[in-house]
Amino acid sequence: MKIQQVEIFAIHLPLIDPFIISYATYDTMPSIILKVTTDTGIVGYGEAVPDEHVTGETWESTYAVLQNQLAPAIVGENPMAFEKLHDKMNKIVKDVPAAKAALDIACFDITGKALQVPVYQLLGGRYHEKFPITHVLSIGEPDAMADEAASRVEMGYQSFKMKVGTEVARDVARIKAVRERVGEDIAIRVDVNQGWGNASTTLQGLRALKDLNIDWLEQPVDSEDIDGMVEVKSKSDVTLMIDEGLRGVREMREIIAKRAADKVNIKLMKCGGIYPAMKLAVMAEMAGIECQIGSMVESSVGSAAGFHVAFSKKIMTSVELTGPLKFSKDVGNLHYDVPFICLNEKPGLGVDVDEEILKELCKFSTIVTA
Repeated sequence: MKIQQVEIFAIHLPLIDPFIISYATYDTMPSIILKVTTDTGIVGYGEAVPDEHVTGETWESTYAVLQNQLAPAIVGENPMAFEKLHDKMNKIVKDVPAAKAALDIACFDITGKALQVPVYQLLGGRYHEKFPITHVLSIGEPDAMADEAASRVEMGYQSFKMKVGTEVARDVARIKAVRERVGEDIAIRVDVNQGWGNASTTLQGLRALKDLNIDWLEQPVDSEDIDGMVEVKSKSDVTLMIDEGLRGVREMREIIAKRAADKVNIKLMKCGGIYPAMKLAVMAEMAGIECQIGSMVESSVGSAAGFHVAFSKKIMTSVELTGPLKFSKDVGNLHYDVPFICLNEKPGLGVDVDEEILKELCKFSTIVTA
């Protein structure tokens, strides 16, 4: 079996509400969907959702590198040879993990369909039966965030990820408002997205939060400041998660060596896809560090890929893959049984892609063949 053709679709996924985090506001989510066809007629789908603040890629640059470098290089290759494919992509261009993730995901979808098994079966089999969905609260006014949280609790949600990262005092007010509204039994995870800058400011924030029983604090300092994470972890008893500071094997080695986090947030778009994500999970497992699979707010295609990784590994203790719930229109049909996600047993990613919606959301596209 060989890859015969790669179709590249640059799309904008429409959000129900704006997605607001410390460094950006999104009214639509730029994404790139790949449709990869083999000489046996099997079709696999992949997705790239780049973020210039995290992966160093833009929507436009990702499209260009896929069109001009990566897709031509993998046409004619065996989609089941993951190690060889990644080695080839890495030799052609350094980094660009979201672009590589799109091809990686499509090849796993193809392989699962060829072997008539779900992708998680290719990764060691299914370990978890279901995961609770964590609702993400975008940055807003304290009362508005509390109102949204309360309405989601009524729908059955038991955990929230609060986006903060503006000014510490205002962030503390937001977290207090949500805690007071939802009560003590609901899990609150605080994601700063690097917004508090350094260890000193972070420790100031943690002192103000000490009685609010937060589950964990995610990436409070700059992504390059591993030593800042070490300082926060050594001076606080709050569980600390690293996100933007972990991209690939090099960062994971440093995190493990310095014990810079209690938990790591692995994202396929940061590390290059399913195959590299599994390597990071094994490294973390060997070091006794818990893992989460997160996302860049991806469609059903990228989200399903993340779920297959999460469901296959015991060390995965949480997931935050809620992109499809945030879109008013999606290219795929990943099913959520709110407040849980329960993967089906269909071959590959288990997601059907609606080609009509894909074309409707598409801004531009191209086809790469031999």
